[in-house]
Amino acid sequence: MNKIVKKEFFSENVVRLVIEAPRIAKARKAGHFVIIKCGETGERIPLTIAAADKDKGTIDLVIQRVGVTSRKITELEEGDYITDLVGPLGQATHVEKVGTVLACGGGVGVAPLLPIVEAMKMAGNRVVTILAARSKDLIILEDQMRQFSDELIIMTDDGSYGQKGLVTDGMESVIKNEKVDLSVVIGPAVMMKYASMVTKKYDIPTMASLNTIMVDGTGMCGACRVTVGGKVKFVCVDGPEFDAHQVDFDEMLLRLSGYKDIEKEAENKYISNKCKSR
Repeated sequence: MNKIVKKEFFSENVVRLVIEAPRIAKARKAGHFVIIKCGETGERIPLTIAAADKDKGTIDLVIQRVGVTSRKITELEEGDYITDLVGPLGQATHVEKVGTVLACGGGVGVAPLLPIVEAMKMAGNRVVTILAARSKDLIILEDQMRQFSDELIIMTDDGSYGQKGLVTDGMESVIKNEKVDLSVVIGPAVMMKYASMVTKKYDIPTMASLNTIMVDGTGMCGACRVTVGGKVKFVCVDGPEFDAHQVDFDEMLLRLSGYKDIEKEAENKYISNKCKSR
């Protein structure tokens, strides 16, 4: 079991948990994720490691409430314990000096983008970062991103903060003003689809970190399978990062939507039962 040492709300439905996990903190690299479970019979869910402190032996996880399991985890308080925590899993980000890196994060996708931005900057790259969300209150980790970015651009759908527009609008403006050697896109699948369409138009190599449904995290169940370059890949062991221009995002979006109605029904039932028990 792993103890929660700090809890912070980024917004009503986005929570940062700092968790004791010394061995994971020591081994973790940018791009790695963990599988966590809340309760002995709880569901296993993947979460990317947003940060790690080797000296304190802790890792940071950023969780958005989108279902029963994520609600249960974010309802835990400081001093409570995560039942099971496995990791680091997946392939680490390939980091090298390439020139200018355009890093684009949408919503909670900013959390897994942070260690990549840090690693790319430490490798000697110029890093231009775009943070995108529906509104100002959903922009997260801005100060941390500024620390490792040569330039930071904020895009909001409603114009409540930064520039009004989508992440693709920000990408176009950067690409038209300077040479971009590599792009990294992380966020909702539909955002990554359209962001990769922009970079493909300009022939810019692009890496996407995929957020598929996942169960065991070791390549045995096949739940996280995606098609990349016409071949089946498992996000948990082959990824989570792939050449965005080779990913079949339409297939991925279809698979992600398969359980949405069931998930929403379960979440509504969970909330209703909690209200009745009060």
